Amino acid sequence: MTEHELKTWPPYYEAVASGAKTFELRKDDRAYAIGDVLLLREWSPAADAYTGRWIRVRVTYLVRDAAHFGLAFGYVILGIEREASKETTTCTTS
Repeated sequence: MTEHELKTWPPYYEAVASGAKTFELRKDDRAYAIGDVLLLREWSPAADAYTGRWIRVRVTYLVRDAAHFGLAFGYVILGIEREASKETTTCTTS
């Protein structure tokens, strides 16, 4: 299991936090695998800075190399599930 720290813009962060968004579409540049953890850190493009909020989610499913289904080469769809014991909070890492 690997933990990946990723920037997430506010509307997408809110959708994950509310449970409405259960997937991530990302460049496939990190060797993602089922069981990996994503540390999604909210990033404000307007402020060009992290907001301090974060959510940890676990990868439960992935789709890659599916150009015949419309997924662009070099991208991956990650099915995610929020870790039950983790709450949205302030992140102290830089």
